[in-house]
Amino acid sequence: MSELGLQIFVGACFVGLVVVLFFEKTDYLTYSFLLVVLAAVATSIVMPEIFMHETDPLQFGEPIDFFVGLINWEVIFFLIAIFTIVEILNEKEVFQAIAKGITNKYQDNIRKMFYVFCTISTLCAAIIEDLSVALIFGPIILLACRKMEINPTPFLLGMTICINLASTLTPFGSAENILIANYFRTEELKTLDIGWFVTTLGLYFLITTVVTLLLLDKIVLKKSMLKRWEGTCTLETALDMQRLDKIDVDEKVIWINIAALGVFIVLLLFIPQIYLAGIIAMLIFIFVNPVKDDDGKSRITISYYLRKVDYKLIYFFICLFIFVGLMNANGTIDLIKNAFDKISPSNEFLLAITIMLLTSLLSGLMDNAPVTILFLPVMKSLILGGAGGDAIIIALIIGINIGGNFLPQGSAADMATLDIAQKNCVVDLPYKRLFKIGAIFALLHIMLGVGYLALVVFLF
Repeated sequence: MSELGLQIFVGACFVGLVVVLFFEKTDYLTYSFLLVVLAAVATSIVMPEIFMHETDPLQFGEPIDFFVGLINWEVIFFLIAIFTIVEILNEKEVFQAIAKGITNKYQDNIRKMFYVFCTISTLCAAIIEDLSVALIFGPIILLACRKMEINPTPFLLGMTICINLASTLTPFGSAENILIANYFRTEELKTLDIGWFVTTLGLYFLITTVVTLLLLDKIVLKKSMLKRWEGTCTLETALDMQRLDKIDVDEKVIWINIAALGVFIVLLLFIPQIYLAGIIAMLIFIFVNPVKDDDGKSRITISYYLRKVDYKLIYFFICLFIFVGLMNANGTIDLIKNAFDKISPSNEFLLAITIMLLTSLLSGLMDNAPVTILFLPVMKSLILGGAGGDAIIIALIIGINIGGNFLPQGSAADMATLDIAQKNCVVDLPYKRLFKIGAIFALLHIMLGVGYLALVVFLF
């Protein structure tokens, strides 16, 4: 097999991994391992030189050292810490209690409750993963709407569209932002901390969020307010609603965990190593949230929460890191970079728009994570080659995070919202409507992104 044949084979394996993600009932992790092993074996046969020692070219190292070196372990450990914190907050039902409090306070004013729910869920998505926010707030929204006998469609649409926007506000608002920020730091390209995100993308986030909520209010909420809805169509969902209705969390527990979240944000501000900040925050959450054993005694245990974490996404990221490392070794990444160079490296605005449109399209068609990891080495080559600065970084972040709204399968939060709606017989929110409205707003956000990039390139 030639080097070109290897590029085609590894690229086909990567595309195969992406295709598997479209089949919801298929265990994508099984095929991820299979495809990455096939790509690794082919690479080791065609390019054995990649295993050579850096200091002694005449000696071969262990292949396992090469593959382990391709994995970004800082991101992996940070994700484990984040997922553990989310499990703790779910266990203590902190956000569920906050959402229920919002419902009780604003149930007499539907429009105000719409804005408050969307704003709070959006800000929460800037701190924790968007999928977790959808899974927490979705059922609470349905519970509130069922009590008030109002249509939950505008609330669910507002939540799922706006939480994708929240990912543009902080470096840890999505797994993709974590990948981007950590890659730029470790490669010494640029420090993408909270300060950079807020000052550079804060205005875009504010404008798009306000415009989105106002349009949803005028287009969807006003029409849905007159429609009566009772909700739940299965025994399982009915029981879930009853459980949520009975949530009664100690106020002290809520404030302790909110304080712990505040400490977590401070740690991220002052500790450049995100994995270290994440691990310290995880330990703080574990110590302030002891677990009661069978005897009723409270004990501090990390293993209890670690067992609750879903590691499928972690293993999937490991496979992606190896895939992109192999594509970098066989020259595929250079081919992509050269294609961007031909666009017009001297025209930063055109390059930024191209990156934003392409990443948006790809993120809409597939999961955001493969697109992110594939484009990071390309971005490095472009920046080191002097092809662009902040504008192309902004374009990447907007494109990756906004693209999920083009198609529901491009965002795990969108798919979770759709699943929640279907289980509770929200007939006004089928796949086609989520696709239609999501795509319209994605186009709007991209148009606003083009305008914002023009401001960054030509004015700032």
